[in-house]
Amino acid sequence: MPSSRPTASNSQGLPTPLRHWAMLALVLSIFMAVLDGTIVNVALPSIAQALNVPGHQAVWIINAYQLAIISTLLPYSSLAERIGFRRIYIFGLVVFSSMALLSALAQSLSTLIIARSLQGLGAGAIMSINAALVRHIYPVDRLGQGIAIIAMVVAVSAASGPTVAAAVLAFANWHWLFAMNIPFGLFATALAFKYLPHVPLSAHPFDWLSALLTSLLFITLISAISDIGHEGQLLPWLCKMALVSLLAYTLYRRLWRHPAPLLPLDLLRIRMFRLSVSTSVLAFCAQMLAFVAIPFYLFDTLGKSAMEIGLLITPWPVMIGVVAPIAGRLADKQPAGVLGVVGLSTLTLGLLGLALLPTDPTHWQIIWRVALSGAGFALFQSPNNRAIMTSAPVARSGGASGMLGTARLLGQSLGAALAGVMLLNWPIGAATLSLYLAAGLSLIAAGISLLRRTEKT
Repeated sequence: MPSSRPTASNSQGLPTPLRHWAMLALVLSIFMAVLDGTIVNVALPSIAQALNVPGHQAVWIINAYQLAIISTLLPYSSLAERIGFRRIYIFGLVVFSSMALLSALAQSLSTLIIARSLQGLGAGAIMSINAALVRHIYPVDRLGQGIAIIAMVVAVSAASGPTVAAAVLAFANWHWLFAMNIPFGLFATALAFKYLPHVPLSAHPFDWLSALLTSLLFITLISAISDIGHEGQLLPWLCKMALVSLLAYTLYRRLWRHPAPLLPLDLLRIRMFRLSVSTSVLAFCAQMLAFVAIPFYLFDTLGKSAMEIGLLITPWPVMIGVVAPIAGRLADKQPAGVLGVVGLSTLTLGLLGLALLPTDPTHWQIIWRVALSGAGFALFQSPNNRAIMTSAPVARSGGASGMLGTARLLGQSLGAALAGVMLLNWPIGAATLSLYLAAGLSLIAAGISLLRRTEKT
């Protein structure tokens, strides 16, 4: 039956309704994988109390998941080009869903951290190649719409984590934050097995040594950034940065002349790809700074509850849901650089507005600033993701997709680390300083986007 082994044309994608079922598989799995990166934040105090562990140890429930993802995105995307996107994606879904069950059943911190690490390995497989699959699901002239859907799901799920967590914890304990993934994971796996397209494979052998070096590079880099500003961490930080430099140099020498390198240095030679990736890192760094700063401001300064904080942040993902589809359609017709400048400038204004809030703001004064930030981010993200994917050759879709996910997670990790530095060194006023820094990073990203204003993909 044709629906059991769908095969995509590079120019036409999948026919309807197969396209819709394939996209549903992606949407469900991406929503779960991204949501699980932020949904635990609100529950950390209750998890730490239930497991009788200190808060700084409980943070590893989040860190283990994020580190597993960022260290495997590029190896997965490279391996997928060799053995098939479907296989990697379905493998990721099976691992993610089964480890969600183990996380829900965990009765100790060590078991939960191990389960979350393995769940991150599954999430990495999901997030590494979703954009590459969209390139084979949608026809070229509608690719922006498909990428806009993925961008919208990523942004909405990341921003709605605190809201969803607050809703779940109002009726159940923390175990259900993980258990609720299981039925959705099984359904997404069934859809993926039936409807995801088969695409041509690459003949290049998989570079296992480069995969190991790349994973170590990102783990060490994020760990070093997290150590910034911590008392007594200067020597470990210097050692980690020296190791980062050594790993980066070794990878550069190994991969520079490789025809399809695991760390896509060949794609970074493409000006549009390079500028779009740089813009993405800075924009997601600004977004994560805001996501950390706003709750602290609402809680510490204004005394809002967890539920109120979730509701006041909700306009960000709501505006993404409204604007992202529009941005996707515009991306098929207008240069990504122009849309990026408009979107990032709007994000900058929203963040500055939040930093300049009056002493005792009304809910409306907070809401419209949060909504403006979300709308600006959505207008930037979909066209930028399309630019990353379409500026790369079709045969390197896996590498481009992995780099897209890596840029996002690297930016988010940098933003979280910078927020931690702010909170550690300037406990009073850290939220406001973080918002000013986020606005500055967004403005720099707008400047980089301006450099590609005349280029179309």
